[in-house]
Amino acid sequence: MDTSLHEAASHHLPPFITAPGQTDWLLSLMAIVLVGAVLGAGVFFFWLHSLPERMVHNKVQFDLVCVLALLSLFTHIHAFWVAALILAFIEFPSFSLPQFGNSLGRIAGSLETIADAQAASGEAKPPPAIGPQAAAPKLAPPPAAKAADKAPEAKSPEPARKRGTEHA
Repeated sequence: MDTSLHEAASHHLPPFITAPGQTDWLLSLMAIVLVGAVLGAGVFFFWLHSLPERMVHNKVQFDLVCVLALLSLFTHIHAFWVAALILAFIEFPSFSLPQFGNSLGRIAGSLETIADAQAASGEAKPPPAIGPQAAAPKLAPPPAAKAADKAPEAKSPEPARKRGTEHA
């Protein structure tokens, strides 16, 4: 093969023009730059796309912003991403349920403190009846009522009428 230049060709060729059969180093360099630029643009796109998710304040808001960001990513509707970005800027109050275990622990501690104080002062009261026993009628009258039963003139007929029974 003849490596001589054509008579119409210029004798001062630029360096990026290769001789026949030689490697085109400019094409190789541009292929590397193109792959790097595509990868860099993809990384920047996903970094920018995840911006609202990194700005959220609590879990409920995070879930909502993530759904909007994924919708915008898969549907290419940018209004979802703008909505996610706006929601990320707004600080929502925390909507989580209270921790009942902490509250019940504080209540139990307070009741123990009250019980210890009453036991120390000597005015301990029996615990109130709970459950079905509390709703059942009391069969034995309290000690103060026994003293009132001994004196018939102190007993009033009004409670008997309220219960629906009458005295003869």
